[in-house]
Amino acid sequence: MITVNPIGIAYNERHEIEDDYWGEVVSRIVLDDSLPEDGLDGIESFSHLEIIYHFHRVDQSKIVPGARHPRNDSSLPKVGIFAQRGKNRPNQLGLTTVRIVKREGRELTVTGLDCINGTPILDIKPVMEEFLPKEPISQPDWSHEIMKNYWD
Repeated sequence: MITVNPIGIAYNERHEIEDDYWGEVVSRIVLDDSLPEDGLDGIESFSHLEIIYHFHRVDQSKIVPGARHPRNDSSLPKVGIFAQRGKNRPNQLGLTTVRIVKREGRELTVTGLDCINGTPILDIKPVMEEFLPKEPISQPDWSHEIMKNYWD
């Protein structure tokens, strides 16, 4: 058994689960009071962060452990849940790269965090070039299609 406790909460203006238009969303991540503020020291020297969070409002009955059509669109190929980034995942974990706008004490302001208001944040890591892929990234055409409005 694994026990994971949130390290903070994300706050923003998005209250409903939606698939697109996350690019302009500004979020505040507030570090949990149980953690020392200096855990964020030095983070503002990075431009981007990786945020791991919990899809806390996904209905358990809608978790899909196998294959499905992305966004339930039957015109797209049926692929396994681990071949897509859908929210209805077995462990309900989300991962997104965000841009840091500022840090103020226990709070980080970021853009590009695709989670709703009140989402539990499980971890924060700085983005470092050395951890990015060295080779060109390839992905199927359908994935470009479903992402065309995601960050607008």
